[in-house]
Amino acid sequence: MQGCPERPNVDVNGNPKDREEGISTTSAVATTANDDRYKWVVLTNTTLGVLMSTIDTTIMLIALPDIFRGINIDPLKSGNSFYLLWMILSFLVVTSVLVVSLGRLGDMYGRVKMYNLGFAVYTLFSLFLTVTWMSGSVAALYLVIMRIGQGVGAAFLLANSSAILTDAFPEHQRGMAIGINQVAGIGGAFIGLVLGGVLAPIQWRLIFLVSVPIGLFGTIWAYRSLREVPRTSNAKIDWGGNITFALGLIAVMIGITYGIQPYGGSNMGWTSPTVVAFLGSGVALLSAFALIETRVSSPMFRLQLFKIRAFTAGSLSSLLSSIGRGGLMFILIIWLQGIWLPLHGYDFSRTPLWAGIYMLPLTAGFLLSGPVCGALSDRYGSRPFATGGMLAAALSFGLLELLPVNFSYTAFALILLFNGIAMGAFAAPNRAGVMNSLPPQHRGVGSGMNNTFQNSAQVLSIGIFFTLMIVGLSGTLSTSLFHGLIHEGVSTVDATRVAHLPPVATLFAAFLGYSPMQHLLGPTVLGHLPAANAAVLTSRSYFPKLISGAFQSGLHAAFDFAVLACLVAAGASWLRGGKYVYQEPADTTQAVGLPDGSEPVLPSADNGSGSMSEIEVPTGVER
Repeated sequence: MQGCPERPNVDVNGNPKDREEGISTTSAVATTANDDRYKWVVLTNTTLGVLMSTIDTTIMLIALPDIFRGINIDPLKSGNSFYLLWMILSFLVVTSVLVVSLGRLGDMYGRVKMYNLGFAVYTLFSLFLTVTWMSGSVAALYLVIMRIGQGVGAAFLLANSSAILTDAFPEHQRGMAIGINQVAGIGGAFIGLVLGGVLAPIQWRLIFLVSVPIGLFGTIWAYRSLREVPRTSNAKIDWGGNITFALGLIAVMIGITYGIQPYGGSNMGWTSPTVVAFLGSGVALLSAFALIETRVSSPMFRLQLFKIRAFTAGSLSSLLSSIGRGGLMFILIIWLQGIWLPLHGYDFSRTPLWAGIYMLPLTAGFLLSGPVCGALSDRYGSRPFATGGMLAAALSFGLLELLPVNFSYTAFALILLFNGIAMGAFAAPNRAGVMNSLPPQHRGVGSGMNNTFQNSAQVLSIGIFFTLMIVGLSGTLSTSLFHGLIHEGVSTVDATRVAHLPPVATLFAAFLGYSPMQHLLGPTVLGHLPAANAAVLTSRSYFPKLISGAFQSGLHAAFDFAVLACLVAAGASWLRGGKYVYQEPADTTQAVGLPDGSEPVLPSADNGSGSMSEIEVPTGVER
């Protein structure tokens, strides 16, 4: 094993001091962790911040029909798909791109400072979103830009909340604390569905306005209550890494979002030169980013952290689980809004709200299992819960695949509950395992890296799920539509036109809660049909029955993929080894011994430039 670099500026106990203030970082962390009252303040405030951020990732999904009606724009009209996709994805893309950089800034200049700034930025842009006075495409573009600003604030919160929690709680309670925080985050995504469905019909601006008083309260409370753990600020910002990473990830995500849209005569755009150019340039920029990170003294992405087996396995399993479940919400919403709810008597305009309500068992499962499994992982380690959660999630996707399109809700609700329990059992212990494995001075960037894997995987998952659904629909949807329309008296010309529309138009119509046949045919065609035929075509049951067979083919392909991703995630999770908690050694010539057969890691201090010294991975050291 190579010798350890000398640690300058240590206290009498051998603990590293902050370079500028001469304060023992280890002592400061220990003091914070032992303050019982303070740690619960941290948990409550960060949980509020994460809950608010994740509610806004999905609150627009259900509210989109009301928003587009409010600003007088048809999102399904040619040329308007940009606004539809980027109102949904801009928030997620921004948080994916920025969390690592903002986590790194938290490590350098103070996590609480960055977190507090995030609360303020988030609240400000939530207010800006409510004061749209424009209409049409100008208003839609304004909302997209303000959503990007809101996403910047959320990225500050998400990048630093887990690190602040890990600083505040002792190791035997971190799983429980992070479990509550994680469940609030994941549960917030489903709460947003219901909240959007309730508020948007009253006034679409309320979905943004509701965040303002909460954000204002959280901002003031955070500034007054949270306290900074001193740490070095001598590191330099890795501008080359930040720029190449941001541009590369944005290019890849733009390529994915346009890949699911039609191009030329194809149902999808994966062969479009524009999509190929975005994906190719994105991969090239990310490759340049990886090269830069091996050459600079203060890298944005701490590649040395991947030598910690618990961190690597936890991050990889988080990536794979997000790929497996990221597109699930969209598919379930389309299934409920486009087929099941209309078949059971719900008007298309009411399906967005009820889709959110009928998906509540999934949220209940998260709320039940997350804190419990997080607390148990404090005692038994992350591996059994995270691995078992992914195996159970794979089983739940298999059970969803066995359901008929017009299912019994009792069976559907029980499977959703089981899926939520499985995902909660994975999420909290896995995040606790990742955070426990990190040296204190790199918890911000490590948390940001994990969030980037998770958020970018969700965008990738949406692209994969939609692609699989479109492939499944393409096989029989066109024929079913053509013959069904001819049977009801639609002219051959109009039936051919509608039958050859891209399947994504049908999916988006169902997703937005529009009456699909009314939207696809238009008032002119319907007006020339006998009243009885027009009533059949626009009835609640006609469209769902027409596409059920094609939709089920797409569902099977999507759920097969989800099962595979969850099984691979379970394998990655198992590779993390036994329980491992990073501890700052008093004697820097000694490696930290690890329990349960985990690979030990030799921690190192910040070397003064902000970069982490080489991490040694010795063998045969256990405790």
